[in-house]
Amino acid sequence: MTSRLCIVSSMQDRASNFDWGLVVRHRRKLNKLRQDELAALAEVSTRSVHAIETSKSTVRLDVLLAVCSALGLRIQLASANGDITIVGGPQK
Repeated sequence: MTSRLCIVSSMQDRASNFDWGLVVRHRRKLNKLRQDELAALAEVSTRSVHAIETSKSTVRLDVLLAVCSALGLRIQLASANGDITIVGGPQK
């Protein structure tokens, strides 16, 4: 059985209200990984994984992308009119 977590955030939502930590922690636990194991897979520090999971505002985008990629998650940003899309993470 596969668990799926789908989150859609509209333009009305503020980025500060979106809890990346919840998504990362959920996926890490789903994969039965400890924070240090995820850090090793993503080639970041355990402190960085902890910072993401506790929704620290100082997390760098490249670190978030590395952790998400290690978990098989993608981050997609799109403009309101759809003319620009930026995707980070594994492609399927």
